[in-house]
Amino acid sequence: MAHLRRAAAALIIIFQLFSLSNAHNITKILAKDPDFSTFNHYLSATHLADEINRRQTITVLAVDNSAMNSILSKGYSLYTIRNILSLHVLVDYFGAKKLHQITDGSTSTASMFQSTGSATGTSGYVNITDIKGGKVAFGVQDDDSQLTARYIKSIFEKAYNISVLHISQVLTSPEAEAPTASPSDLILTAILEKQGCKAFSDMLKSTGADKTFQDTVDGGLTVFCPSDSAVGKFAPKFKALSAANKTALVLYHGMPVYQSLQMLRSGNGAVNTLATEGNNKFDFTVQNDGEEVTLETDVVTAKLTGTLKDQEPLIVYKIDKVLLPREIYKAVKASAPAPKSSKHKPKNAEADEDADGPSADAPSDDDGEVADDKNGAVSVTRSSVIVTAFVGLCFGVWIM
Repeated sequence: MAHLRRAAAALIIIFQLFSLSNAHNITKILAKDPDFSTFNHYLSATHLADEINRRQTITVLAVDNSAMNSILSKGYSLYTIRNILSLHVLVDYFGAKKLHQITDGSTSTASMFQSTGSATGTSGYVNITDIKGGKVAFGVQDDDSQLTARYIKSIFEKAYNISVLHISQVLTSPEAEAPTASPSDLILTAILEKQGCKAFSDMLKSTGADKTFQDTVDGGLTVFCPSDSAVGKFAPKFKALSAANKTALVLYHGMPVYQSLQMLRSGNGAVNTLATEGNNKFDFTVQNDGEEVTLETDVVTAKLTGTLKDQEPLIVYKIDKVLLPREIYKAVKASAPAPKSSKHKPKNAEADEDADGPSADAPSDDDGEVADDKNGAVSVTRSSVIVTAFVGLCFGVWIM
């Protein structure tokens, strides 16, 4: 039995090490060298550090304090600095060895600036060229193909996971340096109307919820905007709701935190909304399957169909259905009791029939109890379930 216990203990340690093997922290990596303290500071101030730490394959082109002065002396806003530094975060792995093994001596790769949607054409791509004498140069692809920065040394590498390289100068472009609106200049309803979400914008204004959304922008806001067609289908049922429920339903489409698409794809679980208050959970579950992200409320499942605006601290997604909270669905059910026969209707059939709004065929009492239980659930990712199962197995071997 002793050897079984030792084997189980070894397996647990190996599994724990494996689960941590892909973790990295760019702030800690750069903190080891004070020459990069300014660059490190602005990665944190612009929240780029969080994005870097969440990605599994990344290359960071770091510049020293003296090089950072070239952009800080121009008085750019923090949001413009974020755009410029986004050009220094490549969404692919380039270690020192790979730099000198580039096919045909030159390649271009997307930066995080390209992924924000703020870059026009390929202006968010960075050109990497292995020039004569074993030197490597970098330049923004649409900046007249100028190779403005030189590779100096490797700061940190974890093969195919993260590479931090020291380059000589800041990479920038006219697009990255273009004036960027501060949060207070981001008028949500105007953005929604320009991006094909006028119907939802009208809902915000009619309920007065637009003020709550706008006041939340500075601290971070994620908006899920139903398409105009989805709002149109739901409009008759929306009009039948009380004023309080109308407001709550609209607030249910906002989260008081900035959540990039990468963040949404990195984990599953329950999230709070602008409607969350005290015992009124008004939460829903984010689920991801590969590239697809869905929002599940126990009443309806909506799918993300696109990103309309991504300018931290604000991000706006388009979804294919109006989100229906359990709490409001129950309120409608109380005023319009469901027929007894609906108790035996399959849950999937209910969701399909009532995808666009509450109706007389509300969920049964049993379904409501399940929903209440889920309200108190803690956000759990698939990986945590695997960890729990594995530890349980090892514990079982241990006590045999």
